[in-house]
Amino acid sequence: MKLATYKDGSRDGQLVVVSRDLSTAHYATGIAERLQQALDDWNFIAPQLQDLYEALNGGKSRHAFPFDPARCMAPLPRAYQWADGSAYINHVELVRLARNSKVPDNYYSEPLMYQGGSDDFLGPCDTPHFVSEDWGIDFEAEVAVVTGDVPMATGPDEAVESIRLVMLANDWSLRHLIPDELAKGFGFFQSKPATAFSPVAVTPDELGEAWQGGKLHLPMQVQWNGRTVGLCDAGQDVTFHFGQLIAHICKTRNVRAGSIVGSGTVSNKAVEKDGKKEWVKGYSCIAEKRAIETILDGQPATDYMKFGDTVRIEMKGRDGQSVFGAIDQAVSRLPR
Repeated sequence: MKLATYKDGSRDGQLVVVSRDLSTAHYATGIAERLQQALDDWNFIAPQLQDLYEALNGGKSRHAFPFDPARCMAPLPRAYQWADGSAYINHVELVRLARNSKVPDNYYSEPLMYQGGSDDFLGPCDTPHFVSEDWGIDFEAEVAVVTGDVPMATGPDEAVESIRLVMLANDWSLRHLIPDELAKGFGFFQSKPATAFSPVAVTPDELGEAWQGGKLHLPMQVQWNGRTVGLCDAGQDVTFHFGQLIAHICKTRNVRAGSIVGSGTVSNKAVEKDGKKEWVKGYSCIAEKRAIETILDGQPATDYMKFGDTVRIEMKGRDGQSVFGAIDQAVSRLPR
């Protein structure tokens, strides 16, 4: 099934069930008011939401209405935890190679992970505000999952079964603030503003064969100012699947229902053509494009985003239909 959260003036919004083709929706009132409520009692509430979903798809819901992504908050407008990993080590390799730095061996055996702010997410069409273009404004197209309760020391295979929902994320980054923060030894904070999520979160069963082994095998479509810059396959070149990412988080602690785990920037390896490397599937963040330019030409040529720039992040199924709806945002200066 597909779930979204509509704006209603409150912090947590109103849970709605959305049809498979994203054309119609129905309030889940009487079953669950908010998505977190459903996650807290998933085994009891999810079957009721599924019944409503099937009725909606069958055209049997009397109070259905046209679905409007612009009215959506993030599926979980705020969460108990937002942990973002780096499942695609190719991305790390490129960034490191561009600055002549070797990837540490343990990066291949243990996921990188940071804990981001989860108290203030952006909806898919909300405007992200920034103080300065000089901070190096960058988008990051990612896959994210929402978990149920995961006990401490759960292994990767069992952790996959804890995944309740899958969605897309735009993990905004301020690239020019990152070096000084990392140099302090405590990781990201100011360089990671509010993350945006897709209009709809989807149960894994809805993804069919595209969801296998904790990986989502569909292309991540990224458009920057209306031009397609990325079509990376999210199921390809994955170093750590979501089961491994979740197992990493719960090694020493319990993970509670409503935790969100991100994949990091979706990234595919180059292919060899006539003895040269070509990144034929593009990029899911500007930092990776700049790294590739530095590797090939000795310096980056692409600048980061400017006020007024737009980014659209979407994933379509093999039938050509949008799976999660689109994150569609325009960068704006913070109003004074």
